[in-house]
Amino acid sequence: QVQLVESGGGLVQPGGSLRLSCAASGFTFSDYTMSWYRQGPGKERELVATSTGGFRNYADSVKGRFTISRDNAKKTVYLQMNSLKLEDTAVYYCNAHRGWGNYWGQGTQVTVSS
Repeated sequence: QVQLVESGGGLVQPGGSLRLSCAASGFTFSDYTMSWYRQGPGKERELVATSTGGFRNYADSVKGRFTISRDNAKKTVYLQMNSLKLEDTAVYYCNAHRGWGNYWGQGTQVTVSS
């Protein structure tokens, strides 16, 4: 059974940092593209960052502030978020994708507020 379990969300002040984690099970983690998406209040879900092989890609809105990384041995993907802004407030979702396989976590809330 495939599971993606996010953790690490919370309330943080503008300029602060958070590190999200997504623990995976039930599939061959190293074979999958791992991504973080987010959905802010009243907004559509958007891609934040992707890790596939040795490549990483980021949305323009988070470049230079967020870093995606993965530990294939631990079957975990991370999102280090620095210099957080009010507009980063959203539910953050972990996604695993390969061919026909496309899996989502339940999401973790990140709230940036003073």
